[in-house]
Amino acid sequence: MPVEMSPKFPVNTVKRLGEAENIWIATVRKDGRPHLVPVWFVFLEGIFWVCIAPDSVKAGNIAENPAVVLALEDGSEPVICEGLAAGVDETWPKAVVEIFYEKYDWDILSDEQYTSLVKIIPTKLLGW
Repeated sequence: MPVEMSPKFPVNTVKRLGEAENIWIATVRKDGRPHLVPVWFVFLEGIFWVCIAPDSVKAGNIAENPAVVLALEDGSEPVICEGLAAGVDETWPKAVVEIFYEKYDWDILSDEQYTSLVKIIPTKLLGW
């Protein structure tokens, strides 16, 4: 049975979020249907960051409804996070850019497809 964890991320969860390569993101289409896809991500100081294509389904969904759900791939020890997403219009945080590069060998500043940085503020963390 799901148990809501405290708003503070447990140390072992933070470690897993730093090591995990993919996270699933669920967004909601205008007609209410869910859209679920895996994405690369960075978790820094309690905030999730993802780079997406500005013309993607998830980008359109987030523009209409910022509520998202994130989940690690491991179904045996789930980490599920509900949150609110917003595009980052200002200068992208240097630490986020550096972590994407360290984690994936990916320079998000020079990518020509995934040019939208999205910040996801967690509102609820679940695990069981």
